[in-house]
Amino acid sequence: MSALDKIVVGELYDANFDPDIVELRKQAKIKLHEFNNLSPAEDIKKEQLIRGLLGSCGENLVVESPFYCDYGKNIHIGDNVAINHNLVILDGAEVHIGNDVFIAPNVGLYTAGHPIDTLRREKGLEYAMPITIENNVWIGAGVSIIPGVTVGRGSVLAAGSVVIRDIPAMVVAGGNPCKIIREITAEDKNTTNFSKK
Repeated sequence: MSALDKIVVGELYDANFDPDIVELRKQAKIKLHEFNNLSPAEDIKKEQLIRGLLGSCGENLVVESPFYCDYGKNIHIGDNVAINHNLVILDGAEVHIGNDVFIAPNVGLYTAGHPIDTLRREKGLEYAMPITIENNVWIGAGVSIIPGVTVGRGSVLAAGSVVIRDIPAMVVAGGNPCKIIREITAEDKNTTNFSKK
């Protein structure tokens, strides 16, 4: 059984003191340290490192450094994905990012959470629930997505949103907590006021 197999979706596990889990996270951090400290001129090496870290990824992946994650192997990314600076993915559970997704700076995808009661939390216990970002999603700057959330195809998450529940397809959503603002319509193809519409 691998270290990640010990993390069963929705069940508590020891993230801080289980030696296998700690070692797996350490190996990911070593790769991330190298990736985040490479010159932008070393784009081939950067791509090799990120592909070696992630569970799977498609064609035309752009990941701007710095990038942070816990394990890497639980992250699966589709084709034509652009990830801006300071993405943090806590991938105790799987994170699926579809095709043609844009992720702005300072975004957090957090599959991990902790018990509310102090007795279990002080033992270092946590749980993890998967996150799914479907195709053609745009995630604005500073968005936080918590465990178990799915963001539907084609939706846009406004900057600074805290996403605590599923977002359906083809909507603009924003706020804390994140709520649907409106549907995306054919009229949006003609707008030139992207920031206010």
